Amino acid sequence: MRISIYQVLPRLFGNLNATNQKGGTFETNGSGKFEDFTPERLQEIKELGCTHIWYTGVMEHATKSAFGSKIPASNPAIVKGEAGSPYAIRDYYDVAPALAVEVERRMEEFEALLKRTHAAGLKVIIDFVPNHLSREYASDCKPSYVKDFGEEDDTSVPFAPDNNFYYLPEETLTLSCGNEVYTETPAKATGNDQFTSHPSHNDWYETVKLNYGIDLAGDWSTHYNPVPDTWNKMLDILNYWAAKGVDGFRCDMAELVPVPFWQWCIQKLKKVYPELLMIAEVYQPERYEEFVLAGFDYLYDKVGLYDLLVALLKGRASTNDIGGLLQSQERVKHRLLRFMENHDEVRLASDFVVGDGEKAFPAMAVTALVDGNPLMTYFGQELGERGMDEEGFSGRDGRTTIFDYWSVSTIREWLLSNGQKESPLRARYQSLLGLAQKPLFAEGSFFDLNYHQPHFAARGLYAFLRAYGKELALVVVNFYGEGQTVEVAIPPHAFEVVGLSSEVLRVTQWPDGGETFVRLFSDQHYQLKVPAYGVTAHLFTVNRQQ
Repeated sequence: MRISIYQVLPRLFGNLNATNQKGGTFETNGSGKFEDFTPERLQEIKELGCTHIWYTGVMEHATKSAFGSKIPASNPAIVKGEAGSPYAIRDYYDVAPALAVEVERRMEEFEALLKRTHAAGLKVIIDFVPNHLSREYASDCKPSYVKDFGEEDDTSVPFAPDNNFYYLPEETLTLSCGNEVYTETPAKATGNDQFTSHPSHNDWYETVKLNYGIDLAGDWSTHYNPVPDTWNKMLDILNYWAAKGVDGFRCDMAELVPVPFWQWCIQKLKKVYPELLMIAEVYQPERYEEFVLAGFDYLYDKVGLYDLLVALLKGRASTNDIGGLLQSQERVKHRLLRFMENHDEVRLASDFVVGDGEKAFPAMAVTALVDGNPLMTYFGQELGERGMDEEGFSGRDGRTTIFDYWSVSTIREWLLSNGQKESPLRARYQSLLGLAQKPLFAEGSFFDLNYHQPHFAARGLYAFLRAYGKELALVVVNFYGEGQTVEVAIPPHAFEVVGLSSEVLRVTQWPDGGETFVRLFSDQHYQLKVPAYGVTAHLFTVNRQQ
């Protein structure tokens, strides 16, 4: 099966509390729970066409909420929003208490979620945050043999190979939030590589940078032998979650962690868990091959196809650019995770992109059908979620908050309808993701047709072929708001590349399911209709040339 990931924040997914007070507390606005992912809900996600769920925000992170005497609130000065960032980890060996019905049994509830997810035929991905952690990191759930981060550091020096943190020995960091003040002596370097005791509001001021054996504050010398203490600590954390049955990790800001660590770590992990899925958040295409060679299965494709398609939706790019972009990714083309939304990016249906999920559907169709790479859908994307709420720390920015307690209206209404609410967009996503699983699209070869259709770009059209075995697909995507009848010329070279003969072919039309028979000839103009903001695929059963 082709990997198809459904990214979801449990904190928001099952929260049916519609209070949605701006900056509201846990008590006021509520929180979703692990138990909200019932067998029925998991089945709906599977039926959408997904194979994996990325549960975002599972590990315990800094928050302004207290959960009994054993889990106090973090200092408000180092928490973004009321709920806090899922990427300011406070305990790598624990789960977020807000996600549990019974806080004392929170790990049992997560383990039960793992079992339910697997029973539904889905695999589980969680975040691994290796570059930074909360300024108030303190694990109360770590194994007895584990020392906390920084517990044995020499804080009198800026850098030491076995220190977990970087220090500014003569300086004190002070952060404030209202009447609350947080101080840290000596100051530690901030998560986004800021070696200052005065990080700005735009820095990752709530986090501390982890030391992997590079003297970042000095001469950038590397100290990997013997293996730095941080390396061993991180490997232990990954083994801990993999042993529980987690099937994969989305590795946050992997490019800020040295590649030699990933090579060492992934090799050791996969000796024990050979099927473990490792996904790297990387934004530097010139470095992609480094991370592939280090052992990552897949890398984020944000600055490639995603950026191009968003520009296209905004009228700032041409459909003719798609083929060239795909060609530029040839060296790592099977290693890129395709998506059109995630927690970092602006919602497609927001006012900042196209304002309507239907108008964005062509971009998802291209993402899903041009190759067999892993796909990702962000919860609510399939319902046209606009992300235009002003939740608190997260303003009206077109993103669904990761910092606040909130309830997402599209998801809430879908859940309250028990999946019975009509959602034409969701039906289109389900049909598209189902089509993307066919071997023709999951494994087939690709041939760009737009360069051979001189007027397609001006009409917002993109055409291509996919071929596999005795099957061929002609796909035309329409980025315009009017339906179009188009004539596609298939050049002689395409016949050679896909091994197409000119015998009678059975044609199945997607998505309407109609059938007919045709005979294709080189440079013949083949006619089909494409709906507004839609996609049409004609699936041919062909005889391959011998």
